[in-house]
Amino acid sequence: MSNPCALPTLAAPPTETDLASLPKLEKRILRRVGGAIQTYDLISEGDRILVGLSGGKDSWALLEVLSTLQKRAPVKFQIHGITVDPGFPNFDPDRIAEVCEEIGIPHHVLGAPIDALVRQRPEEIPCIICSRLRRGILYSYARQQGFTKIALGHHLDDLLETLLLNLFFGGKLATMPVRLISDDGSNTVIRPLATCEEEDLRRFTWLKGYPIVPCGCPLCSCSVSESRRKQTKVLIAQLKENIPQIKSSMLRAMANVKGSHLLDLNLGALTAVGLDEALEKLG
Repeated sequence: MSNPCALPTLAAPPTETDLASLPKLEKRILRRVGGAIQTYDLISEGDRILVGLSGGKDSWALLEVLSTLQKRAPVKFQIHGITVDPGFPNFDPDRIAEVCEEIGIPHHVLGAPIDALVRQRPEEIPCIICSRLRRGILYSYARQQGFTKIALGHHLDDLLETLLLNLFFGGKLATMPVRLISDDGSNTVIRPLATCEEEDLRRFTWLKGYPIVPCGCPLCSCSVSESRRKQTKVLIAQLKENIPQIKSSMLRAMANVKGSHLLDLNLGALTAVGLDEALEKLG
């Protein structure tokens, strides 16, 4: 995913002119989130939703949107914030807790020995260790506390970049699912911001005045995986200069898969003999 603690490009406080654009922007984001919730059945009556709060722009935007929808939606649901403290010296979860208290959102901080484990295993990719531990902690806590959903702040740019990362480096066609049920069936992860563009969320969080809390990771954005993600981000930005609708087109493509026109035998695309012949010609 994109760097969760990335600071907004607009560092100065918003002016009155800037703030005048907030209602239209908020309406667009709420419309897209509402559409995703309805299309993918993300929120149901009585849900207890655990919202992952890193202190970055995306998680704040997610919390704000869900808080607004909680007041307007025809179904009743609860939201609670959760922050995983990885133990990085410069990470300050107290600021996140303070904001949650100010806006009346229950919040809990869970400690995790991510910093120590990363230092103990220099041969492993640190982002993989971090991601695996965070996911395990969130899953365990949600299950123990009876939460029905875990909401994460991944947005459209994250989905598109993951699609290209899997295509270019992983040899598969896949991205982050908008709704994911864990292998054991005990957790459901939802991504309500999946159709929202990162730039909209960056500006939205800035206009709303949420503080950006850096994750404190000394390797933030320096790993191989993050470098590859940056490559895909730059590629999409370059293509957008000549193809303004590229993101919306890629979004439609992910929801319009023609299995018969791919090479996966599980989709009935080709016979085994036909695939062998095709690969032989390519090789």
